Amino acid sequence: MADGNILITGASTGIGRACALRFAGLGYRTFAGVRKASDGEALRAESSGKLEPVLLDVTRPDLIDGAAAAVGDQPLAGLINNAGVAVLGPLELLPLDAWRRQFEVNVIGLAAVTQAFLPHLRRGRGRIVNVGSIAGRSALPGTGAYDSTKFAVEAITDVLRMELHRWGISVSLIEAGAVATAIWAKSLREAEELSRRVGPERYALYGGLMKAVREESAEAARTALPAAAVVRAVEHALTARRPRTRYLVGRDAWFWWLLTFLPDRWRDRLILGKIRE
Repeated sequence: MADGNILITGASTGIGRACALRFAGLGYRTFAGVRKASDGEALRAESSGKLEPVLLDVTRPDLIDGAAAAVGDQPLAGLINNAGVAVLGPLELLPLDAWRRQFEVNVIGLAAVTQAFLPHLRRGRGRIVNVGSIAGRSALPGTGAYDSTKFAVEAITDVLRMELHRWGISVSLIEAGAVATAIWAKSLREAEELSRRVGPERYALYGGLMKAVREESAEAARTALPAAAVVRAVEHALTARRPRTRYLVGRDAWFWWLLTFLPDRWRDRLILGKIRE
């Protein structure tokens, strides 16, 4: 089905941007949620199809209402919940305001947008695609705040799939591994700021862990999949006759998924051994 209306959150960069360009090019009227007007104009200039930028910050109810007003009474064929941030740091050191920001964007924001657009999805018997992560199945030391939000997205997706079944609204989850986006570079810069916020003595308690997190992030960025790999999964979820409930994307995603079948302490030893190498 190459028509209908689609709303995408977090379309300024990365996966959201790639999805917006792809679906607009396929012929969908694509409402691309961006946080800055300049991002929207750049996106519109690059698009070859029916792309309409809308100012949308998933943590701001006024902008969510504004996006809903932009869509009007039109039915939605799809909602792609993609907006997200990643906060790095061990639980002991990470300030609570960072935890709150992490959940406000990745969890509360997703719920708020979904609530706002469910009437549009009912009218269009549309579909929801939540862009999660394999981190929602396999949490790692140093990324607990981010991972816990992705575990929450797993639960939200399961709940929505059952709650919306009676209206024929399909709900799918993308469980991607490392993807080439700007999110981790920004997160690593913020992790460096963490050392200044908590002081060198406290930060030194987890110096080895944070060094391993930085190295793993750099390696993941080097081998990361292009955003197009995730776009293909999103496209299948929105257009296939029988969409899957979950899409694992990337070889690393399959690796971490398989590790979840190990006994907890075996898995812990494998991960901690790698950190201490």
